[in-house]
Amino acid sequence: MDFGIVTAKIDEIGYITHAENLGYSHCWITDSQMIRSNCWAVLALAAQQTRNMKIGTGVNVPGLRLAPVTANGIATINRLAPGRTFISLGTGHTAMRTMGQRPMRLKEFAAYVRVVRALIRGEEVDYTLHGKTHPITFQMREFNYIDLDHEIPLYIAGYGPKAQALAGELGDGLVTGFPRGGTLTQALDNVRQGAERAGRTLDDSFYTSSMSTLVMLEEGEDVTSERVIADCGSAVMTGMHYLAENVRELGGDPPDYVKHIWKDYMALLDSYPPEVRHQKLHGSHYSFLDPDEARFLTPELIRASCIIGTPGELVEQIQQLEGQGLKQLMLYPPLNRNYRVIEDFADQVMAKL
Repeated sequence: MDFGIVTAKIDEIGYITHAENLGYSHCWITDSQMIRSNCWAVLALAAQQTRNMKIGTGVNVPGLRLAPVTANGIATINRLAPGRTFISLGTGHTAMRTMGQRPMRLKEFAAYVRVVRALIRGEEVDYTLHGKTHPITFQMREFNYIDLDHEIPLYIAGYGPKAQALAGELGDGLVTGFPRGGTLTQALDNVRQGAERAGRTLDDSFYTSSMSTLVMLEEGEDVTSERVIADCGSAVMTGMHYLAENVRELGGDPPDYVKHIWKDYMALLDSYPPEVRHQKLHGSHYSFLDPDEARFLTPELIRASCIIGTPGELVEQIQQLEGQGLKQLMLYPPLNRNYRVIEDFADQVMAKL
């Protein structure tokens, strides 16, 4: 099992190098322009300061830039860290929602992925912009402005069955999470169905990662202890933000594990002025616990949203996930706990695996 970190703070490159020294194999840089540092700037600095760690986007958002620009961005980083880069693409939940916009539709997203995939493989591809279609390919490669000679794996983020199937159809791997993306077994079944429809046969090189909230308990510690809330509160509520947007947009019932707080939580959201609700909803995203939301962190919600247990129990759970086909777990601690969380996890869990 590989372990990675998720971050996007340009003045904390030392956090990335510290994680590399602790044994974390991957660093995923988020792409949320309204709440995070620019992903390409962070990646460029990380490329210069790391030695062996794989670095890439987690995840790039198609609605923010043209497909050739995205392909150029990761190929440029690959010139700084040849063979150590990867790119992941998603429809763009947070980055688009913070502007009051919806994520890209799956059909458009698939077309975007195909263009990026072809370009980073050094191929020529038909590209349509403003209704006009022309073949494009990267030129002047002999001058090494970018690096396409070292492979750049392309991963697709998917929490729903259709996006997960698209990963099987077009991707080198899947980025998902529990419980939003269903169980690992369900996700990989969807991946295989997409691969079969595309005539692909996936082998062991297909790389499945999960951005899951890991909570390490001390013996006898309650899941709502002050320390546990500090470690996982922002991540758990970020999952609620995702669910709230989806249910509002698509209708239907929320998952069973949030029904006990759903009515009160939606009432809180409705109390925010509609014109700024999208800013308020995502204003604490994976960074801190909004005081207005702290009361919703019930034991039921925490247990349903996290991989949780003592160090020994976490080792067992992670080994089970590895047996089911998971290749990497990514940690995304809150800002004021990030060093402590990755150090404790490395010492008490990673060292035993």
